[in-house]
Amino acid sequence: MGNRSGHNKDNILEFLVQAANKHDFNLDITLNVKGAVITGTLVSAKEYFSTLSATLEDGNDIAQKLSEQLDQAGETAQNNDETEANFLHMKDTKVYCGDSKPTPSKGEILWRGKLSEIDGFFLGRILDGSDE
Repeated sequence: MGNRSGHNKDNILEFLVQAANKHDFNLDITLNVKGAVITGTLVSAKEYFSTLSATLEDGNDIAQKLSEQLDQAGETAQNNDETEANFLHMKDTKVYCGDSKPTPSKGEILWRGKLSEIDGFFLGRILDGSDE
C-alpha cells in the first residue's frame, strides 16, 4: 500500500487505526516518527474531532463555527466506509526528542499524524513521573 510520496504504511498499524475508527475503541500506543517518540492513546477520528470541537465551542463566533465543522468532520470520518486509513489520531499525547522531558509535559494533548510518516510502533505507552 504505497502512496504518491513513495512512503509505505504499516499494514498492521493501519488495521489498528481502521478498527479504532469503525469500533470507537482506544489503545495505548507509542510511535517512532523521524527520530521522535510519540506516546499516547490511539482514538477514533470521531473522538479526536469531537474532543477538538469541544475545546472551541465556548469561544467567539468563529471558534463556534470551527467547532461545528470539526464535529461534522468527526461524523463524516466515522461514516466513511473507505477501507484505507491515512491518518492516526491520539489523545493524552507526549512527544520525546532524545533524552529530554516530553513536550508538552502537561495537559491533555491531541495529536494527528500521517500513517505514511510513522517509522515504527509498539503497544503500550511510556509513563513518566508526571503520569502517576
